[in-house]
Amino acid sequence: MPQCPCAVIPVPNPTPLPPAILDEALARVQEGVLVYGRDGTLVHANPAAQVLYRSHPLYSGAAPRIEDLLPPHAVPQAREQGRWNDYLPFGEGRVLAAWLHPLPDGEHTLLLLQDPGLVRDSDQELLRRHAELNVRLTAAQEQLLQAEKMASIGQLAAGVAHEINNPIGYVHSNLGSLQEYLSNLFALVDAYDRALASPDPAAQRQEIDATREQLDIDFISRDLPQLLTECRQGIERVTRIVKDLKDFSRSDRDHSWKLADLHAGLDSTLNIVWNELRYKATLDKQYGTLPMIECLQSELNQVFMNLLLNAGQAIEERGVITLRSGAADGMVWVEVGDDGPGIPADVQQRIFDPFFTTKPVGKGTGLGLSISYGIVAKHHGRIEVDSNPGEGSRFRVVLPTRQPRPRL
Repeated sequence: MPQCPCAVIPVPNPTPLPPAILDEALARVQEGVLVYGRDGTLVHANPAAQVLYRSHPLYSGAAPRIEDLLPPHAVPQAREQGRWNDYLPFGEGRVLAAWLHPLPDGEHTLLLLQDPGLVRDSDQELLRRHAELNVRLTAAQEQLLQAEKMASIGQLAAGVAHEINNPIGYVHSNLGSLQEYLSNLFALVDAYDRALASPDPAAQRQEIDATREQLDIDFISRDLPQLLTECRQGIERVTRIVKDLKDFSRSDRDHSWKLADLHAGLDSTLNIVWNELRYKATLDKQYGTLPMIECLQSELNQVFMNLLLNAGQAIEERGVITLRSGAADGMVWVEVGDDGPGIPADVQQRIFDPFFTTKPVGKGTGLGLSISYGIVAKHHGRIEVDSNPGEGSRFRVVLPTRQPRPRL
């Protein structure tokens, strides 16, 4: 049953309103207000009611009688019980909520009609404010997510710099050797040029052989291809790290859901964090076969980074970080485990709370797992935690392979 839009509030010593003021007041009401006499004829209708009843299929230019609008039992029930209310079909699939009340004089009956689909001006303002707040909240969430990404990169800055400087270092060293090799090769070319310019080139063979031996040309010919290969590998390593950093730190402002390879994202994230983990943990990969899934990959990469860093920080001296994955029943899962001391039960209840952290001051924001939880929920997935003191911890991210489509 529809709820009556009006509430009866007693007013002590009410002063009768002049008819003109009462009509003006009713004209501002968005519900239809109709007053009928005992014989069922219409006595008064405010403008909203006139708009409504003129749309009735039985309207023929004259004001409708009460029996034209209501079922036969409505008036008797209202007189017997003091009120009647229900939903009325109003033609062309339209339905109105109706309330019928007998008035105290015993001669008149009040009928209220309301279109449930009508959006009031005040409701429209609330909807506008809600939409505005939603936009602000979304923007704040994006800023928080991006800030946490940058904080993670900041924590890893020294390790990332080392990962880049290491290949750059041996590329620089190899370039020094290549410069020396080129100088020696040019010296050998000069010896050949002098031999060719002499009247008897064959006579210069002894000098050329001596130059080759002095400059160790045989060693250069063996070492040169290896130096070039190492340089190429070093540059490719730097390029890969920079690409992984770019993919990780960028913001998905277009909110583009695309099919992605979770293993590729996990390995990309490992490239960024591995220097932070390699000195205290070995890696045990147990990847299963995963289908491509519909996701925001850069956001999931942040989830993987948070879980990997937490696993590394949970290991006090030396341990093992295990990465496992699998798929079943339209879902995929990725698990990050460690053999650290585990998480106490009372702490497990709070680990996803914003700003909660067991790390020392300055070592964490307390937002990593909270943001990860939100990202996974956004993907219509879940994070499962399995941890017992002394037995390590396992965080499993479970995701659907395809996102549910909005209902039309």
